[in-house]
Amino acid sequence: MLPAEFAALEPYLPWALPTEPERYARRLASSMDEMQEFYDTAFPLLEPVLTHLDGFPLDDLPDAERTLLHLMMALVMVSFPVEVWKQPRVPDSGAAYLDLVREPVV
Repeated sequence: MLPAEFAALEPYLPWALPTEPERYARRLASSMDEMQEFYDTAFPLLEPVLTHLDGFPLDDLPDAERTLLHLMMALVMVSFPVEVWKQPRVPDSGAAYLDLVREPVV
């Protein structure tokens, strides 16, 4: 499902969701331990993944590369909770909500 050089990410395929609302819901439903484990595995692979994905047109990614891109989008989704907030929700945000109206790649 992923390019062979990124097989270490396969346990995290449930994070490879195609839309921002799905990734956000996954973040909110996850524990900090789950997010930390995903982050610790995926973050060191970020640069190699980006280099790999640069070899493909964004609007015509093969399935494995699209899944890889979705995993990196999920990594971004968990980065602030892991690095800064130490919790899945945005602190002190009350009922504020931001809705993404168009995904860069589906």
